[in-house]
Amino acid sequence: MQLTILSIAGKPGLYKLVSKGKSNLIVETLDEKHKRQPAFATDRVTSLADIAMYTDAEDVPLMTILAAIRDKEEGKATSLNFKKAASQELRDYFAEILPNFDRDRVHDSDIRKLLQWYNILINNGISEFEELMRPTEGDNIKDREEQE
Repeated sequence: MQLTILSIAGKPGLYKLVSKGKSNLIVETLDEKHKRQPAFATDRVTSLADIAMYTDAEDVPLMTILAAIRDKEEGKATSLNFKKAASQELRDYFAEILPNFDRDRVHDSDIRKLLQWYNILINNGISEFEELMRPTEGDNIKDREEQE
């Protein structure tokens, strides 16, 4: 089964798409509370399947990077304390995952957020990133539902 994992700008953490209403989406937090709440059209909602990271060649889908982290960490949470890590530590760690990442356009905050998202997903038992977060054709969630 394909999941739609979402990021909502201005709100911490990740969300799972549960349902959609007339003018909003119903999302559930990926944490211990599993709180459901609406996400409105005014919220900047992005599916993780639609995110990619800059490299020196072509952009790499987020699911591929998450899978590389999973393989490096053997399916466990990150070994790097990304909240306290210095800039060079973050970049060295990320270079092991994605050696040709664009060092000018990928910021430390991007790497921290990526590692935070990885830990959230792993802690919620989501580790088959290639299957669960494969991109869909089309521009919106309705397209994703039609492919399931």
